[in-house]
Amino acid sequence: MGEEDTVNNDHDAAAGAGGIHRDADDGRAVDSTQTFGHDSDLSFIPFGRDLTEAELEAIGALPSRAALLLVRSGPTAGARYLLDTDVATIGRHPEADIFFDDVTVSRRHAEITRTGGFFELIDQRSLNGTYVNGERVDRAVLDDGAEVRIGKFRLNFFVSPLDRAAVSEG
Repeated sequence: MGEEDTVNNDHDAAAGAGGIHRDADDGRAVDSTQTFGHDSDLSFIPFGRDLTEAELEAIGALPSRAALLLVRSGPTAGARYLLDTDVATIGRHPEADIFFDDVTVSRRHAEITRTGGFFELIDQRSLNGTYVNGERVDRAVLDDGAEVRIGKFRLNFFVSPLDRAAVSEG
């Protein structure tokens, strides 16, 4: 396969990761994202609220209309992603707002949109699907503390305490 036939980036090719490439025989685009096997654990066992002091402080410091994704398990466990824009993309594409470099994640896996005080997770026709609280979803409004699964990654979603207080008062 010539360099001009490659659609995935050099990092994916060098790492042997999945991606989209051209079939050498007929030139068709082929997605080589790896799927979960039968022995993969897709069961939903919720994480407790065992947050570290630093995570609690990060959640407590969120401004109104913002949220935080905490990676609880997966290759980047412990990472935090601030959601403070109207749209955040999630995927294996290097230009994704939330970049997960793992072959179980599609290049354009999902996006999170903010409308008013609500955040919605929308699957972008990913190969392995997007899960909220153990259920595969095409789209779902995210509640405070919701567990999100994207490929090998398990995350928890937290809204600003300012917004949580406004909802409970209303």
